[in-house]
Amino acid sequence: MMSNRSDSPERAEAGAVERLRKLGLTEYEAWIYVALLRLGAGTAREIAEATSVPRTRVYDSVEALEERGLVDVQYASPKLFQPISRESAVRQFRLEYDETLDELFDLLTALEPAGHRHEQAGVWTVTGQRTIDDRVQELVAEADEEIVCTYTNGLPTDETIEHLAAADEQGTTIRVTGASPAARERLRAAIPDAEVYDTLWEWSDASVGRLLMIDRETLLVSVVLDGDSLTETAIWGSGEHNSLVVVLRAIFDWWLDSSDQSPDAALLDWDQTTGRKRDS
Repeated sequence: MMSNRSDSPERAEAGAVERLRKLGLTEYEAWIYVALLRLGAGTAREIAEATSVPRTRVYDSVEALEERGLVDVQYASPKLFQPISRESAVRQFRLEYDETLDELFDLLTALEPAGHRHEQAGVWTVTGQRTIDDRVQELVAEADEEIVCTYTNGLPTDETIEHLAAADEQGTTIRVTGASPAARERLRAAIPDAEVYDTLWEWSDASVGRLLMIDRETLLVSVVLDGDSLTETAIWGSGEHNSLVVVLRAIFDWWLDSSDQSPDAALLDWDQTTGRKRDS
């Protein structure tokens, strides 16, 4: 969690107001709540003096804060306003945020066509490490029989490893391959049942980021430019007849079938014309 202890009070206040606005408060409401935290309690006049909120707008803004449970009111003469603690406020916002996300998830789920993952015509592009992480985790969660993954540039996130471990517990076969010993060892430690292979190629100087195959029907491959994860871009496709799946599945099959051979022997065992492994 970020700390603002080294920031000036003015920067801390402005930052707090900005985030309160993102959570649904108006600008006046946010400034008033922040000012009351600093004052401890205050009248409408004191609030107006401590903020840029016009005194005529203080009362309706405080009333809105009271309705949200963020401010207590003492009906004296004049009225005195007191904020709830920052801990209580954060807890309240977190509950509201979680409820909103749950409702949003239910609504978006109702909008998705049934079985939309089973066949995705064409090739789709995903940009940005976090977005690709989310897509990888979604695909892993949908696996029934087999997951083959390669991390050639960096390590899988903790969340991705948790998804892989959950799939393993459900009986899904996990196969891991890649040039990075650290990535292989990390996955092997988290998922002892995983089958770990060395790659036939040296990826250290390549821009390939990761490869993923789910049930031999969904494939994802990404590239990382200039070693910057923010520039990571992935393409993925799903479906038995999807062009990306057909090509990459053949490469994965060769890769896995050749894992115990030398690169030269593997190439001799690969039919360049048909794109298939030669029969023994």
